Amino acid sequence: MTNQKIIIIDYGSGNLASVYNALKLIKHSDQEILISNNPADLEMATHIILPGVGAFGDCISSLKAIPKMKETLENQVLKYKKPFLGICVGMQLLADIGYEYGENRGLGFIQGKVVRIDDQNGVLKIPHMGWNNLEVKPNIHPVLVDIKTGDHIYFVHSYYFLPSNEDEAVAYAEYGKKITAIIARDNIIATQFHPEKSDKIGLKLLKNFINWKYIPA
Repeated sequence: MTNQKIIIIDYGSGNLASVYNALKLIKHSDQEILISNNPADLEMATHIILPGVGAFGDCISSLKAIPKMKETLENQVLKYKKPFLGICVGMQLLADIGYEYGENRGLGFIQGKVVRIDDQNGVLKIPHMGWNNLEVKPNIHPVLVDIKTGDHIYFVHSYYFLPSNEDEAVAYAEYGKKITAIIARDNIIATQFHPEKSDKIGLKLLKNFINWKYIPA
């Protein structure tokens, strides 16, 4: 019998297989990993992962199109405080609003907006794609144990999360200006980069997450 059930939400967007395979490399024998589009599975989960690839509007529409998914996710994350990890667009969907191809309401789990990276009059290539260095705030979060400033992680994105509360941005990357790389609050943590594509550093972060037992203050 497994002690933990880690659910990767399948809503038609995201590197599901890549995330699943990365987790298979690091999980313990008592940790079950399941890709699911069934909201009932979230109720049985100990940890929830929301990946995402593509445009904000398409992704939030696809998530909301699954009956009871948005309401169940909100309940399990905000009420029952289950450890939650958002990846790439899965991080962006936590915002109040996103401005990719129009104005779209997000989940509103963490206050803020998703805005386009400034290409600085064509100086910077958009999307921001490839390896970049992390700048991590010190002693900030249990999922970031042994993750440090200077570590290399892999990005693919044209928009980024601008949180209303800067304290909820716990790591950055430099791309013309500071770009939010990780946000966190309570039982929620999310990365703009792809940990499943970020070699040993990404696997370390994923391992920290699935071993995280959040205790409300």
